Amino acid sequence: MSVRNAILGLLSQRNRYGYELLQAFQAMAGGRETWDLKPAQIYTTLLRLKESGLIAEDETCSSELPEKRRYAITAAGREELKRWFETPVRVEPQRDEFFLKLMLALATGQADPRRLIYIQRASLFQELHRLSTLRMELDPSTSLAHILLLDQAVMHLEADLRWLDMIEARLEEVRKQPIPEPEHRPRGRPQKIAK
Repeated sequence: MSVRNAILGLLSQRNRYGYELLQAFQAMAGGRETWDLKPAQIYTTLLRLKESGLIAEDETCSSELPEKRRYAITAAGREELKRWFETPVRVEPQRDEFFLKLMLALATGQADPRRLIYIQRASLFQELHRLSTLRMELDPSTSLAHILLLDQAVMHLEADLRWLDMIEARLEEVRKQPIPEPEHRPRGRPQKIAK
């Protein structure tokens, strides 16, 4: 949803070509290392937005190259963008791949949960170092928005590291508890009750 709305937002600034949208998106998102958007995704999204009536081809632009199209946001697109700005972003913190991996390690015995925690912690520290280094190289007078984005990423990593510490401290308690199993439900038609 965010790429779609980002394109609408960028078109609300001015009419643009597909490649211009890609470059503007990457500049806005903090570069390819932050959000690697492929050109094909831009063009697929543009097609869907056009089919939905949220954007249109800019008829005032005549290009020598027929495949080079410039796009403009429509009134419906501006309404959609306004709705997006007024809607909170949904975060799904309870959907975590590491948690699933840990639970499966406990349930199957196929991996050592402490080793999984160690591997995950090492990876988080490496990413924390990388982002902190990147943040220190940025100039606050020209890149404050990117610094704020990196600060958010650093805070999330620090929270994940604290969470791993909590898991490790309580791992034996978790091991003693039963592994979650689905509720057993009989299959087939319900039995008829005699009158």
